[in-house]
Amino acid sequence: MSKTKFSRYIGIDYSGKETSTANLRELQIFLTEGEGKPKKQSPPQSHPSRKNWNRKDIADWLIEKLSDKTTTLVGIDHAFSFPLKYFDHYAQKGLKRTWPAFLKDLQNYWPTSDDDISVDYVLKGKAGKGEERWGFPGWLRLTEERSGGAKSVFHLGNGTVTYATFGGIPWLRYMRQKLGRRVHFWPFDGWSIPSNRSAIVEVYPALWNDQFTQECRNLNLNEHQRDAYSVAAWMAESDRNGRLEKFLKPKLKRDESKLARIEGWILGVA
Repeated sequence: MSKTKFSRYIGIDYSGKETSTANLRELQIFLTEGEGKPKKQSPPQSHPSRKNWNRKDIADWLIEKLSDKTTTLVGIDHAFSFPLKYFDHYAQKGLKRTWPAFLKDLQNYWPTSDDDISVDYVLKGKAGKGEERWGFPGWLRLTEERSGGAKSVFHLGNGTVTYATFGGIPWLRYMRQKLGRRVHFWPFDGWSIPSNRSAIVEVYPALWNDQFTQECRNLNLNEHQRDAYSVAAWMAESDRNGRLEKFLKPKLKRDESKLARIEGWILGVA
């Protein structure tokens, strides 16, 4: 077996429901190291009876994990950026075509990392200025078009990624500010992840769930646990069998590669 790029793999099924301090059953984390199978991670036991994670605790837990020397690959189930049409639409209002500029700009209009502000509050005009930074359901990122099933981040409805995205992106900025160069946000920091550095990537569990159906049934996992398990398991297996590097450098034309450095890319999409 070839040497792996990472030593630890974390799969996160995300949710943008309620506020960032609300404990949600939809938020699930599985972690695997070495040759082991993914194991469910429990939230910090600030309250002995607490069973579920919240978004704030996930961000702080990841900062703690990624601050040590264990090279870790983290897959989070929400979009990390928006379609180029969004950037172009708001260019005249000061939005630049860079991911750091996008993170800062979105935080100003969608402050969903605040303890008492939910995505719903912003959507309904009760907080933030979401109506000034919104798009159309027909706007898709290139990676969503190639995925064969991912919806637009502006497509509201059951089972869509919208809430998770608008609830999660401000926490990406938070982690980036805290971790600095210790962590590589792929592909925004480049397609090549430096050796001995941890990385955070966007994932779409539907790409891999079928590969781990029996394992998840044997463990009696619910749908959210299954998604997090599948992400951690697939990333670990792909690294162990030498296929991960291919997915970290998808075959894209030069203009597509530049576009994805703005829009982001889903790991595993060819």
